[in-house]
Amino acid sequence: MWWLKDVMVIDPSQKISAPQDVLIKDKTVLEISSAMTEEEVIVKAQGKSVETINGKGKYLFPGLIDVHTHLREPGQEDKEDILSGARAAVRGGFTTILAMANTQPPIDNRALVEFVRRQGERAGYAHVFPIGTVTKGMQGSELVEMADMKAGGAVAFSDDGKNIQNAEMMRLALEYAKLTGFPIISHCEDKDLAGDGLMRRGVASGRMGLRGIPASAESVIVARDLILAEETGGKLHLAHISTADSVELIRKAKARGVNVTAEVNPHHLIFCDEEIGITDTVLKVNPPLGSKEDREALIEGLRDGTIDMIATDHAPHTQAEKARPFAEAPFGIASLETALSAVWNYLVLPGRLSPDRVIEAWSMAPAQRFGLNGGTLKPGAIADMVLFDPNFSEMIDSTNLVSKARNTPFLGKIMEGFPVMVWVEGKLVQRDRVVR
Repeated sequence: MWWLKDVMVIDPSQKISAPQDVLIKDKTVLEISSAMTEEEVIVKAQGKSVETINGKGKYLFPGLIDVHTHLREPGQEDKEDILSGARAAVRGGFTTILAMANTQPPIDNRALVEFVRRQGERAGYAHVFPIGTVTKGMQGSELVEMADMKAGGAVAFSDDGKNIQNAEMMRLALEYAKLTGFPIISHCEDKDLAGDGLMRRGVASGRMGLRGIPASAESVIVARDLILAEETGGKLHLAHISTADSVELIRKAKARGVNVTAEVNPHHLIFCDEEIGITDTVLKVNPPLGSKEDREALIEGLRDGTIDMIATDHAPHTQAEKARPFAEAPFGIASLETALSAVWNYLVLPGRLSPDRVIEAWSMAPAQRFGLNGGTLKPGAIADMVLFDPNFSEMIDSTNLVSKARNTPFLGKIMEGFPVMVWVEGKLVQRDRVVR
């Protein structure tokens, strides 16, 4: 049994943001109270031993839920596997992660869904839930057996990494997915507009002589999919939104009652295209980093609820791959271990986002949209939770990362504010930045 004393509890599901005492017994939250005596705790323990944690100066919040994680297994285990990804997740404060389906082979049938789910269970760290593909082989031409994959443990469907270019196929996917109650996650990118671009088209791409991807490559598909969701009544989730136009399209669609949610990645909230150098392949991401104006629109969209949640888009690659010239290096940032601290340092401490909004967007909102346990510290809820120390500082060093990947823009930087204890179903899986 755990007794966390005088800790700043942030739980948007209960509208709590205040110092509290919290009791954890077995796998669940037993009680939250503004004052507990030792005698009361002993009675509630019913003979079990109690470990007391002084939480003064620290935050306690529901475990973070990442709805956009690439774990690379099966097929690319040299980049990441489910065990290493699940360990990296709990080190970063994530107690649940949703594994994207663009593996090799893609997760397009029940057997592969069950494989990912069971590998997550064997790992024994963060909860790992599979996302299935929308189309067979991610080819965009034939829908998968969604109901069967749901029975196997899938929690959503996405061809992330490839946009479904055929509008009729996307419409059918939104219709069919209604039978499962799950959202279709859209990777919004018009293939013809994006072409073989390497970064956002603009002054920075012109300065470096790199082929650019116009902002419209995203926003035209956002507009299309919003129209299709409105027509079908389907459940749509828009991945890694990166442009101001997309934010405005989503804002207007929500005002019309479209059943849509959207996510933004930390790197799109923190960086912009002007900060990319010709050798900065670690900042080569898809969708590409946008302009300062895009970044401001994303922050405002997250603040006002137009964008519902934050998601890492953890995209691990080998050092050799990212060491290639910019044109040849793969897209993606590995971010599970650094994402929370990065958002804290670059957005919370400067006052751009409140701690409450960050936790709502990274815990409660994902749980509600994807029908997952977690996202709350209500008594009786599963004890997935994070003790966060805003004063804990750490240099991001390749020797202390537990992910197989090192492609993070924060490597070598000293950052402040990290999870120092993480529980999954009441079991302590990380303490003082060491995964147990």
